[in-house]
Amino acid sequence: MADFAPLLFELGTEELPPKALKRLSESLTQSFIAGLDQAGLKHGQVEAYATPRRLAVLIQDCALRQPDRQVERRGPAVKAAFDGDGKPTKAAEGFARSCGTTVDQLKRQETEKGEWLIYQMEETGQTADKLLPAIAEQALNKLPIPKRMRWGASEAQFVRPVHWLVFIHGEQLVDCTLLDAKADRLTYGHRFHHPSAITLYNPDDYSSVLKEMGKVVAGFGERREMIRNLIQTSAAALDGHPDLDDDLLDEVTALNEWPVPITASFEERFLEVPQEALIATMKGNQKYFPLFTAEGRLMNHFITIANIDSPQPELIQAGNERVIRPRLADAMFFWQQDGKKHLEDHLESLKHVVFQKQLGSMYEKSTRIAKLAEIIATEINGNPDLAHRAGLLSRCDLMTDMVNEFPVMQGVMGRYQATRDGEADELATAMDEFYMPRFSGDQLPQTKTGIAISLAEKLDTLVGIFGIGQRPTGDRDPFALRRAALGALRIIREHSLPLYLSGMLEAVTESLSDRLTEKDTAESVYRFMLERLKGIYVDQGIPVDLFQAVSEVDPHTVADFDQRIRAMAEFRTLPEAESLAAANKRIRNILKKSEEKLPFQADTALFQDEAEKILASKLEELAPIAQPLFDVGDYAEGLRILAALKQPVDAFFDQVMVMTDDRTLRLNRLALLSQLQNIFLSVADLSLLQQESHT
Repeated sequence: MADFAPLLFELGTEELPPKALKRLSESLTQSFIAGLDQAGLKHGQVEAYATPRRLAVLIQDCALRQPDRQVERRGPAVKAAFDGDGKPTKAAEGFARSCGTTVDQLKRQETEKGEWLIYQMEETGQTADKLLPAIAEQALNKLPIPKRMRWGASEAQFVRPVHWLVFIHGEQLVDCTLLDAKADRLTYGHRFHHPSAITLYNPDDYSSVLKEMGKVVAGFGERREMIRNLIQTSAAALDGHPDLDDDLLDEVTALNEWPVPITASFEERFLEVPQEALIATMKGNQKYFPLFTAEGRLMNHFITIANIDSPQPELIQAGNERVIRPRLADAMFFWQQDGKKHLEDHLESLKHVVFQKQLGSMYEKSTRIAKLAEIIATEINGNPDLAHRAGLLSRCDLMTDMVNEFPVMQGVMGRYQATRDGEADELATAMDEFYMPRFSGDQLPQTKTGIAISLAEKLDTLVGIFGIGQRPTGDRDPFALRRAALGALRIIREHSLPLYLSGMLEAVTESLSDRLTEKDTAESVYRFMLERLKGIYVDQGIPVDLFQAVSEVDPHTVADFDQRIRAMAEFRTLPEAESLAAANKRIRNILKKSEEKLPFQADTALFQDEAEKILASKLEELAPIAQPLFDVGDYAEGLRILAALKQPVDAFFDQVMVMTDDRTLRLNRLALLSQLQNIFLSVADLSLLQQESHT
């Protein structure tokens, strides 16, 4: 008899939650395999299957039994197992009885901690059919189901009612009952195309039998790719380009077992409505795939996936067109109603919308953003008047009917409405950019007005919420302050904005001074943002000690911080870097121990040793070249020049006694080291670099 055979587990249910199907399938598969591995049941390739009505796992070459194994139990130490006459103690006899043997049958094992009695035996492996039910049950219990349900008179609980269970190992049925379903060979095909039972004899036939007889494409990935191809083919017939959104594709895949594309359309008059609103209702409410022209304009066609191969697809088409029409009509109504007002007409109503009770209304927040955006725009050579107006109008679209019905339209509706109001193009674009970046990796605002109001919004929120004592803790971040900080840093860093971040935070704190209850708010927010900045660099492979070396000198702008980081990363690749970093660490320790007031500059006339004369001469030669480079931000070139100090610095520490008893010589040498340290501190604190990070 073969030692291995294919294993099939399938749980048949009512329609599973589509957004959770993929996650449930992955969890079941991972937990099932973990159970097999823990039980010592070897296996081959694993394939997961998931449809609206089933979760299944097919495992090739699954062992029919556990391997036999050597079991070893350790008992008492030998010195405690026998008395002075060499007779077994009660401890030894008790251990032997627990093992079902006698003391003379026990063996001894030498370890670093002494000699111990041990018992060894051969344990026969259990057959898989005895182990598999518990493995499957444990895998089902571990599924990420937030709320389980009961059905009928059953006490079983699952995400949906369970109707059948297939559990076959090779030719044998795994005899068990799970979730009140008794294991059998019977699976079921498509609810309409093949509702009757299908008997499975061989696990390997599972997928092909379901597809050929049951009209079910069981593999999630296979079905997803099939849907993608069907949509692309249908779109091409209309010279259209489909929106193949990954999340929507996953959800539609989870809604269908036998996908059939249906092309439908709506009246062209609805295209007058902003296309984002039409797309939102097609994708979000109806799970349709919108089509676009080659230029990116929305077409009045869409594709839906039917879970049935109907002899009259035109009826399904008509039904979907009938369903979408009222939703599009609502969107058009909201668009037309909103057009009766200008954005600024909504300013008054913002006074009645609370942002946060201690921080005031949305109107008050908008006025603060307007003032701060004006300052930022001035600093980045933007239009301060335009930024001020954009800040005032930034939240007005929240009061429109369109955003109330389609929250995803916030910002987007502001852009459309500003254009309709006749506002400047840059201001209209800024209404949308106000919310950017909306998520990690999202695009950044590009116009200077958009940059100004987006940045002002994020800084105002950070300072305000920190200032009333509601900074993020653990997993709690109700105001999305981490996202705001990361967004602000990305804007400043990637646009290389010459903004003094600490100064900006102080300005925001001043504008909120009558509302804040916490002390040192600007400093707290600055440190919080610095931690986020560190995370950005760490994700890019920048070592933490390099980041700390730069942050120690507190660069005024994020752009300058970035230039220093890049220069230090380049400097670190130089052969002189490690030695100079070690020297800076030594200098810092020496200067820290000295409490004496040092001369402003070393006196060359006091130098006695050749090594200190050479170092002073080299420093006097290179510092005037490097410092101007540092002053204009060319840190990399300046550090390359200072790398030539390695040999004279090494020679100095090898040959010169710094802490000599002669006070005049000592202070002069300390002053020289202080000059050396300060020239490097123009970039970063090299003493914080760790040698083990050097590559």
